[in-house]
Order: sequence, then C-alpha cells, then structure tokens
Amino acid sequence: MEIDLLIKNVRVHDDKPLVDIAIHDGKIVAIETGINTKTHETIDAQGRAAIPGFVEPHLHIDKAFLHRRLPAVQGTLEEAIRVTGILKGKQQRQDVLGRSRRVLDMAVKNGTIAIRAHPDVDLIQGLIGVETLLELKEEYQNLLDIQIVAFPQEGIIKSAGTLELMEEAMGMGADVVGGCPYNEVSWTDTQRHIDMVFTMAQKHDAHIDMHADFADDTSDHRFAAAAYIAQKTMDTHYEGRVSLGHVTSLGALDPDEAKPVIELLRQAQINIITLPATDLYLGGRKDTKNQRRGLTPVRSLTQAGVNVAYSSNNIRNAFTPFGKADPLVIGNMLAHVIQFGTLDNQAAILRMGTQNAAKAMGIEKAYGLEVGKQADLVILDTFEVADALLDIPPRSWVIKRGKITVVTHYSCEIHHHHQGGKQ
Repeated sequence: MEIDLLIKNVRVHDDKPLVDIAIHDGKIVAIETGINTKTHETIDAQGRAAIPGFVEPHLHIDKAFLHRRLPAVQGTLEEAIRVTGILKGKQQRQDVLGRSRRVLDMAVKNGTIAIRAHPDVDLIQGLIGVETLLELKEEYQNLLDIQIVAFPQEGIIKSAGTLELMEEAMGMGADVVGGCPYNEVSWTDTQRHIDMVFTMAQKHDAHIDMHADFADDTSDHRFAAAAYIAQKTMDTHYEGRVSLGHVTSLGALDPDEAKPVIELLRQAQINIITLPATDLYLGGRKDTKNQRRGLTPVRSLTQAGVNVAYSSNNIRNAFTPFGKADPLVIGNMLAHVIQFGTLDNQAAILRMGTQNAAKAMGIEKAYGLEVGKQADLVILDTFEVADALLDIPPRSWVIKRGKITVVTHYSCEIHHHHQGGKQ
C-alpha cells in the first residue's frame, strides 16, 4: 500500500531513538524506526523534534489589531473595556475579516492547528463577530479547526436582549456557550448569569467556556464565582465540559481558603485557561509596592490534578498591546512568571499548550502524536523536544490532517571577522 506522507528521522521522545512517522488519510498510521513503504510525499526531518500541533483555547480575533485605532493611554482593564466598546460600535465586516485573517495566518505559521475563538455577542457589535468567524471557519478548514463561542462580554442581565442574541448565535452555528459573570451589577445577578449559561448549554448540548474571576482579589463576590460554577457543573452533570479563562482572583486566596475551591474544580473536571499576556499586563495596577503579578495559581491547580492550559487571549489591542499568536512565546513567558524551570515543569508547560489545551477544547480523543490520532503536528527547527520552549525555534513544517500547510526555509550564515595581531 502507498501512504500519503512519510516523515523520516524525527525526534518524538528525547530519551528514545529517532523514528519515522507514516501518515495516511489524515491520520498517523505508524510511528517506528525504519519504515520502508511507498509514499506519495516524504519529509526528512534530519533529527528535528516533532510535537503535536499547538492549540489556542482562548482567542479574541474580532478585537485584534485595534491597538492603534483609539490608543489606550492608561492601560487599565476599565479603559480597555471602554475603548474597545467604542471601537466595537464601529465594526465593519471587511475590516473584521481582514484583522481576523492576520491573526489566523500568524497562528497557522506558528504551528497552531485548533483555536477556540470568543467573539463578543452583545448589543454593541451584534453578531458580526460570529458571522465573520463562521465564514473564516470554512475558509480556514484545511489549516485550522475553529470553535466559536457566543461570548457576552457586556453581561447578560445587565444588557437586556443579549440572551436572545446568544441564542441566535447558537442557532447560526456557534459551538460553545460563553459567559462573563463578573460583568453584572450584583452577586445575585452573577449567579443568575451562570445559571442562564448552563441552561442554554444544556439546551444545545454544548460546551461552556466563561471568562471568570478576573480580579486581583476576592473582596467583590462577583470575582469569586469559581466554587459556584464548579458546584453547578456537578449538579448538572457537566463534568469535563466547562472551561474558565483568567480565574486570577483565585490566586489571592490563602492556601487554606483556596484548597476547597481547587478541590471542587478538580471534582467538576473544570479546565482552567490562564492568559498570562493579558493577566500580567492588566493585573496589580493599583499596587504601589510588591506589585502583584496576578495569575491563576497554576502550580497549586496542577498539583491538585486540575487540567490547566494557557492561551494568547488578545492580540494587540487595549487589553493586550502585544502578541503574535505564538504559543511558545506565551509558554516561555508563563514558565518565567510561575517559576516553572525544572525539566519536569518545562515539560508541563509544553503540555499546557498542546494536550491540556486540546482537552480544554474537548478534542483530546483525536489529538496527539500517537498512532490512530489525527495527523496534526509541527516539526520544529530544533533537535530536542525539551528545547522547544527555550529556543522558540522556527516551525520547519506544520502538518494539518496529514497535509503540509507550512514550510519554513531557514538559512543563516554568520561570518566571523577576526582581526589579526596579538592579543
């Protein structure tokens, strides 16, 4: 039999010999040494490292590249919401498509094979974020798997008519029910917001992905909803189908207070997605000394067995003025900030941007560098898997469902000029 693609001499495990990977009909059919079979196409990786393709479970593409439209001057969360609100009111279809494509093209080149996008669904921009993403989902189907979240950035109860828009978005083809429970006027409304999200998700048999607890402390109960959400998840038998982004205020609790909340998150199999680029940029701004670098407590969550992933969140706007949709850049940043530097910790970070993120998106069954899985992988221009996070190397080849989507030609000549004469 002839296979579609054979990858020769590739490093999958640093402690094992180089292998060949055979790919057919979009799936990995063999990983072993010395595969000798007819193939339509061959890649000689020459010892380079391969990892499963990156997954971005939390990305706002409809708001990307707005950083120079109405530039933020203070850099606060409040200002970001206000400035973005003004710009959202002026969203135009072609412009949204153009900026979105820029992000998706960056993501593809950086080896990302799946994205969960969170377009705002609200009375300011209506459904333009969902409509454009539905178009892009089809346009990019051979490069990326895209899930669409109906995300109520401006609240649901606070903003009458939003629930109906979310319902419309789900009917149009959005995949996931979003939520933003802290953007309500009271704790009672925050709970109602969460309840409404669960009701809608159950109706559509859809996953849930909420922005939650995005604050430096828990003095305002609206930013301490994690336990309520976890309990609700178990009451509705939604274990494993709920993801929460940010969850920074959890890091403000004393370990004794945090422990029962983390235990509930573990029992409810909730996926926590940390968004370091945004959380670091917006957090702790009112602190005048010992400034908090408020992230969700990744170490405690990981040790407790909670599935933690990371993602880029925003790309170049008032929430995050930086970013190039590169999961290795975000992973490297996260490793520094949470002091994950040991070999095991670095490997854990790499998993957060791959396996853990796939699990957060609910695509883990078909995902991974194993026989029988979908052939979504990236071959890096480095020779040890463990160096991925250190080198942030070019992505030599990106493969999506067995097809080569990106090839990076990288040639670098450095000429050293030594001056003669005695030292």
